[in-house]
Amino acid sequence: MPKRILILDDDSDILSICTYILEEMGWEVHTRTNCNNILDIVREVQPHVILMDNWIPDSGGIIATQTIKADPEFRSIPIIYFSANHDIKNLSKEAGANTYLEKPFDISQIEEVINSVLRNQEKEAGI
Repeated sequence: MPKRILILDDDSDILSICTYILEEMGWEVHTRTNCNNILDIVREVQPHVILMDNWIPDSGGIIATQTIKADPEFRSIPIIYFSANHDIKNLSKEAGANTYLEKPFDISQIEEVINSVLRNQEKEAGI
């Protein structure tokens, strides 16, 4: 059964590139161009990992990430904050994301950061 990833970004080029890369890696990819009703989206997709853009409409990545992390049902889902913002490390921390990925990134970086959050999640779950 493939792992599911949810990518939230309003840039269709980024979504296309990420979808292509991750499907090649065996992921089932779900994308959204806004974070409205974020908990409903997460409930529908049931992702194993979330890639969250900082500038996602309407409420933005920080609010959307905090909303997910505040929900007991979803708080354990790793969220990778990704943005071209120069202050991404602090934004990621403020949002409560597990880690961050700076845009632009290369294929090995996206693979590495996703595998890293999955390993950490397994450790925390005692798997």
